[in-house]
Amino acid sequence: MATGAGLAVASLYYSQPMLGLLGADMHASDSMIGWVPTLTQLGYALGILLLAPLGDRYDRRTIILAKAALLTLALLGSGLAPGIGTLLAASLAIGLTATMVQDIIPAAATLAPEAQRGKTVGTVMTGVLLGILLSRVISGFGAAQFGWRTVYVAAAVGVALIAVAIWRGLPRFNPTTQLGYGALLGSMVDLWRAHGKLRQAALAQGLLAIGFSAFWSTLAVMLHGEPFHLGSAVAGSFGLAGAAGALAAPLAGRISDRRGPELVTRIGCALAAVSFAVMWLAPLLSPHAQLMLIVVATVGFDFGVQATLVAHQTVVFGIDPGSRSRLNALLFTGMFVGMASGAALGSMVLAHWGWPGVVALATTSSLAALAVRLRKVRDQEVRA
Repeated sequence: MATGAGLAVASLYYSQPMLGLLGADMHASDSMIGWVPTLTQLGYALGILLLAPLGDRYDRRTIILAKAALLTLALLGSGLAPGIGTLLAASLAIGLTATMVQDIIPAAATLAPEAQRGKTVGTVMTGVLLGILLSRVISGFGAAQFGWRTVYVAAAVGVALIAVAIWRGLPRFNPTTQLGYGALLGSMVDLWRAHGKLRQAALAQGLLAIGFSAFWSTLAVMLHGEPFHLGSAVAGSFGLAGAAGALAAPLAGRISDRRGPELVTRIGCALAAVSFAVMWLAPLLSPHAQLMLIVVATVGFDFGVQATLVAHQTVVFGIDPGSRSRLNALLFTGMFVGMASGAALGSMVLAHWGWPGVVALATTSSLAALAVRLRKVRDQEVRA
């Protein structure tokens, strides 16, 4: 399940280190090619909101397999795209179908004993986080050596193979509700209104996601310019630094089980804010020292963001066992609206204020997330 989740979510990030190559090959402007990651993130947010709740109504195994098949086709469409229009449409489709990861995570939470739920979710999230971060390494290196189209085709093969493994190994799941589709979506409004802890988690994670996405969406462009002049392979290799943050997932899960997830969220937000803020020192250093500073900061903020996410999931999955898919959908909708906003804002800020502007954006959004987590909230006792 961790491997399947990792391969699915990796599909959202393959494009980021390749944007320079994509723009040149498609003869697209920087602003136009910036819509590739933006549409992918928007598609993911829409898919979470509109498709992920179906996991409470239907067998999650069937939903996962259907999305895996469609994601394979979307990745192939990207790899074979003749022009920027087709690539943008395929990017949106990738986002929609990569939401299979949001069916895998509630499935893992359902299979786990309550006392080990945080640890189990953390284990699956390790696969998710490695998929997010190593996807950039793989795509950056693969695009430099074999071309960006090969990256998409290889990704499609990987998803197809994991679909076979899921078909053979994952059990079926009984639905927890008989609501129709319209009523199912409507019930999410009730859940949102009833649970202050859910709203707090979604807002804080969304704010963290703005800085996270702004950094990763602009890193390749920044490294391509002065004073570094580095290519997609180097930009992708930064994912190795970020991959260290994946260690946060099981650690955060264990601490959440023992000490409570609220403590983990506050520590994670604070660590992300500090890590982004130290990058303000980069202009004072030599180019080599700047790169080392960015690597260290990348480890720090990735660790903080991912630890906070696992803790937020522990909070959300404990609210209502029969509504886990919908609760998870609301949490991740907030997160990926933040991711899409961060990708768009990051490109705009980089164009107008340069890399210091991106650092300021990421630091401010992380501090705002910390402020949200420091507030005390209570869930309503009466469900709408």
